Amino acid sequence: MNVGAQELNKKIEDPTRHKQVMINQCSREGITTFPEFKESYDSNYENYAVDSTLLKNLSAALKDKQITIVLGTWCGDSKLQVPHFLKIMDAAGIEPSKISYIAVDGSKHTENGLIDEMKITNVPTFIFTDKKGSEVARITEHPQESLEKDMVKLLTATPKTN
Repeated sequence: MNVGAQELNKKIEDPTRHKQVMINQCSREGITTFPEFKESYDSNYENYAVDSTLLKNLSAALKDKQITIVLGTWCGDSKLQVPHFLKIMDAAGIEPSKISYIAVDGSKHTENGLIDEMKITNVPTFIFTDKKGSEVARITEHPQESLEKDMVKLLTATPKTN
């Protein structure tokens, strides 16, 4: 995924949402300070109770993984799940450099085909990749049980052999 010289934390007027949204590659700071996203980010981050019983397993499962978060700064599920996810990552001691952020417009698109190969249907989508860049797991829109439980289950599952 080469973002080349794209502007980081770019904001556009979204034609489908009729308001300003972020698009393309973003930083954590850019997303968490974007006015519409920040409205709920601080309280959703602060009020989320991380399941600390799973942190050791989660840290081990994420050790060699990169994470891409595809989100919408306009999206209710993104406004809820991304702060929860980041609080878990902080509690697990995951290096910020292991997480990248891509914001989509109201049609779930980016510029220059940035997510064309990712098969994004809903946001947020948390994509976990191995050292080679191959996808090993994803959580789409919201967890089945909890973010912590779903990540541990998905990332520690025994690979299926044919």
